[in-house]
Amino acid sequence: MTTPALQVLHRDATLVAVHKPAGLVVHRTALAPDADPLLQRLRDQLGQRVYPVHRLDRATAGVVVFGLSSESARALAAALDAPEARKRYWAVVRGWPAADGVIDHPLVDLDSGVRRAALTAFRTLARGELPLPTGGFPTARYALLEVAPRTGRQHQIRRHFKHAAHPLIGDTTYGKGEHNRRFRALFGEQRLWLLARALELSHPASGSRLTIEAPLDAAWRAVLARFGWDPVSA
Repeated sequence: MTTPALQVLHRDATLVAVHKPAGLVVHRTALAPDADPLLQRLRDQLGQRVYPVHRLDRATAGVVVFGLSSESARALAAALDAPEARKRYWAVVRGWPAADGVIDHPLVDLDSGVRRAALTAFRTLARGELPLPTGGFPTARYALLEVAPRTGRQHQIRRHFKHAAHPLIGDTTYGKGEHNRRFRALFGEQRLWLLARALELSHPASGSRLTIEAPLDAAWRAVLARFGWDPVSA
């Protein structure tokens, strides 16, 4: 079976950005030694070396950028760390969070055990209900959020929304099995409903503003249609 080509979202002499499918690791790790990493797949597809700059969790889909040389990767990493850089995610969560807010809750580093400050801003794009009794209520409530992490802790978005009692749908580590099973039955997808929707930064070579946006696949479009969500107008 032929592996589908990765979707290239942007490419120039300095960097390349692709849409990472859910379930694909960015590069091989001790936790996934036999995985088919995004890094190797992209290298083979382009026929040249690519240099990782950041990563997404295996379960998360969306925008990932690579440098096309070690020098451009260093410059790209600096651009991503600059105050004007923006990462925007979409997430489907249980319940109806506030219209907007910031979750300020330190997180323990999963490797070192050190507790570190962590901030996640969000705004609610849309709310919806399913006519399914849940927890003593006649309906099940869900929301579509735009999320902007201001720090980069491991599993930050997932852990923060668990802390806020609005766990992400499809999260098998921090979420709720009842809601995960419900979405799997409705949409035929066992996945984390978290998408690295857009990345905005100053181009490391030209300095011009660069915005890279991930597309919505058929499963995401099905969720929006089922709830009647139109986040463009939100």
